[in-house]
Amino acid sequence: MAVAARTPPGPPPAGRRRPAAGKRRAGLPRSPRELRRENEQLHALYETALGLIHRLDQEQLLEAVLQRAARLTETAHGFIYLRDGSALEMRVGMGFFKSQIGLRVAPGEGLGGRVWQSRAPLVVDDYRSWQGRLPGKAFDELRSIVGIPLRYRAGVEGVIGLARVEAGRAFSPEEVTLLERFAGLATVALDKARLIAEARRELDERRRTEAILRQSEERYRQLLESLPDPVVVYTLKGEALYVNPAFEQTFGYRREELLGRSIAFVPEENWPETRAAIEALLSGRKVLLETRRRTREGRLLDVQLTSTLYFDEKGRPAGNIVILRDISGRKEAERRLAEYRDALEERVAARTRELALANEALARQVEDRRRAEAKLRQREKQLKAQSLHLQEVNTALRVLLKQREEDRRELGEGVLANVRELIRPYLARLKQGRLLPVQRALVDILESNLESIVSPFVSRLSGHHRGLTPTEIRVANLVREGKTNKEIAALLTISRNTVLFHRHNLRSKLGLRNTKRNLRTFLLSVEK
Repeated sequence: MAVAARTPPGPPPAGRRRPAAGKRRAGLPRSPRELRRENEQLHALYETALGLIHRLDQEQLLEAVLQRAARLTETAHGFIYLRDGSALEMRVGMGFFKSQIGLRVAPGEGLGGRVWQSRAPLVVDDYRSWQGRLPGKAFDELRSIVGIPLRYRAGVEGVIGLARVEAGRAFSPEEVTLLERFAGLATVALDKARLIAEARRELDERRRTEAILRQSEERYRQLLESLPDPVVVYTLKGEALYVNPAFEQTFGYRREELLGRSIAFVPEENWPETRAAIEALLSGRKVLLETRRRTREGRLLDVQLTSTLYFDEKGRPAGNIVILRDISGRKEAERRLAEYRDALEERVAARTRELALANEALARQVEDRRRAEAKLRQREKQLKAQSLHLQEVNTALRVLLKQREEDRRELGEGVLANVRELIRPYLARLKQGRLLPVQRALVDILESNLESIVSPFVSRLSGHHRGLTPTEIRVANLVREGKTNKEIAALLTISRNTVLFHRHNLRSKLGLRNTKRNLRTFLLSVEK
């Protein structure tokens, strides 16, 4: 119910409700001024409605409504409250209320709070003396003020109000009716702004969602494109929606040949297990099996197949994703490993048999060795006894050899004494006689040979160098005595070249070849 009547004189004026809109005396014609004013109001409402169509921002819509309402009621002061949680907040203000934007009131507080609480228009003729006014000297300037609720659906979302600061200019019932119409436009503006804001939010949300979906789709596409394993996306009819590059490389098909078609690469012998896998997949189970697939060239590949369903926006199965991994290399390695294992087992068995035979032979060898060791120990005992016997024999032989050496030395000393006493004096007397040169040479040779026989040099030289011939020994003896090559040749009745030949053989056999050592010096050292 709207407020209409003025506050009567007497007590402090209070808010008044206006009579029902449109009530006037029956039979009284409208004056031209009233008709002109009503036309202006209708035209203003029409222009305001047209302006609201082209405005999207909520604040601009509310400012447009408030400015036109203020212009029609010939005032410069107005405001619009909007609901913000459990309070009203002044969102738009003009004139006096421009400095009050952001003011918040609770239900029942001030004019805005009263209108919000009562859900009905309220007119105050003198705000300064009104009991429900807001405290503060700043509001003493206000005189007549009117508030209209902004109804939205089943509640009040705000309050539109106009005020005058001139005394004696109260708001008429016609002005209140006009303001109610503008309140309706403001409600439409709010509803439109809400719808536009919600549409914008939904559009922004949809754009963000679409961007996220595009990014997610691009990430998944890049992931599928970069996977090393072949991937196929099927519909429920078995038609290929997507194949990745790895599938093209592995099976030799081009993507254009497969999209929208069934891929005929299942060998006939592998269809039973493939049908069983499809049935398991449609029952909601994830499929993982090892099977075979045929390439475009007809080559069979061992593959590990993984398949899972994907769903549409309503949660219904839309198709399945199949990932194929080429395990031909692994299968070949397993086959080779099995063959190697079988061959290894055969070799182990053969080796075991060989070891058994070797163990038997070794056992026989050990037994033979034990018997041999027993014989060896017996033989060692015999050898030890023989060794003791030989030691005794050796001792006896050393004694005999020592005795023989002594006898030999005594014999040599006796021969040497006999030669000196019985032969040398006669040779000296023979040399003093008149002898031919040849005879004298023979006597010298006889004396030299006799000296060689009794000399220890010959025995030592023969003992150390058993490869010397008798002639070489005689040459060596004459070289040791300081004879020249010519003298040696005359004494031995050989040529000088033959002496040189024997001297050369002596240096070779005595180890003096290619050395600077003198042959006579070496022979003298042998005598010592």
